[in-house]
Amino acid sequence: MIVIGAGIIGLLTALRLKQQGVDVSILEKGKVASEASWAGAGILCPIHPWLYPDSFSELVNASLDLYPDLQSELDAETGHDIQRIQSGLLIPCFAEDKVHHQAAATRWSEKFGWDMQRLNPEQALAVEPTLSPNVDEALLWPDVYQVRNPELLTAVLLYLQTLDVPIIEGSEVVKLLEDKQGQIIGVLTAAGKTYDADAVLLAAGSWSQTLAAQSGFSLEVQPVKGQIVLLKTKPNTLKHIIKHDDAYFVPRRDGRILVGASMENVGFERGNTKEVFNELMAATRRLMPGLNDAEVEHQWMGFRPGSADGLPFLGEVESKPGLWIATGHYRNGVALAPITAKLMADWMLGVQPTLKMEDFSPNRNVQDSQQIGYPKA
Repeated sequence: MIVIGAGIIGLLTALRLKQQGVDVSILEKGKVASEASWAGAGILCPIHPWLYPDSFSELVNASLDLYPDLQSELDAETGHDIQRIQSGLLIPCFAEDKVHHQAAATRWSEKFGWDMQRLNPEQALAVEPTLSPNVDEALLWPDVYQVRNPELLTAVLLYLQTLDVPIIEGSEVVKLLEDKQGQIIGVLTAAGKTYDADAVLLAAGSWSQTLAAQSGFSLEVQPVKGQIVLLKTKPNTLKHIIKHDDAYFVPRRDGRILVGASMENVGFERGNTKEVFNELMAATRRLMPGLNDAEVEHQWMGFRPGSADGLPFLGEVESKPGLWIATGHYRNGVALAPITAKLMADWMLGVQPTLKMEDFSPNRNVQDSQQIGYPKA
């Protein structure tokens, strides 16, 4: 089998296929693990899941349930620490917020079994002194974890190396090969090299739409740019992940704090901008004044593989038998990686999913969503 794309989705799915005895190779147009999977913040919690259909929350819960075993497996096989830690997640609420999430968040947490606490201003400032004293209340999910994306990718890559799974960089797939019956039987790269395959998995993130169009079918995946600023502080300056509509803050074990992330519909326009940096720093001063003296250490950006309805594309393409899709995970790729890899590997080998998958079908009629779809251009 061939996997197109060496992000966390492609890498982990290839690992699961290999573990079931499949001869699998990974083709990557650029460098392995260098795009959205590397750039993301690693929050192991869906972003505002109450805005999504229930099937999405069920998929996320199933994925997060797999993380403890995945962490143990990677540690045992590679000895590499993916830095999965329980930070908890806190949403501070202010009177001037454009959207007030309290009621919807409470209903969702009760429905899907997530422990959520509503904190008054005194309690919020007691657990996070860096918060603005203007906070009205805060919503706290104590059981939320995070993972350090580059370390997760490193561990998966090390494991793939021990299993002798080929990862071929600089190998852009430009065409899907099919037989007279329309069955996918391999791929052609830009260098003119062909690879035969019983099945192909397209997991090329934001670049998936281009290959789909070249191959005669529609796949609505577009890049949504996100810029991140890295602050350097002392360990435990910030104890929880802070998520607000204007910015999020993710504290790493070493004291560094990720501040992110913009939502930009600008195509594949690379680079960090002064405008977004100023917006993120203004949000930091307003929401988290206790971080005002933190040193700005670094900036980076990535392209989330977005979809118009905010949901991933998972499954086989009806018009292209033998072509499977796992892309469009948008803001939830790392959180959804374990279940995506398990589902897709099993499904490609004939095991039908037990979860409801219709909402994620690559053949679905995608409905635009202003709440969780593409940002305005």
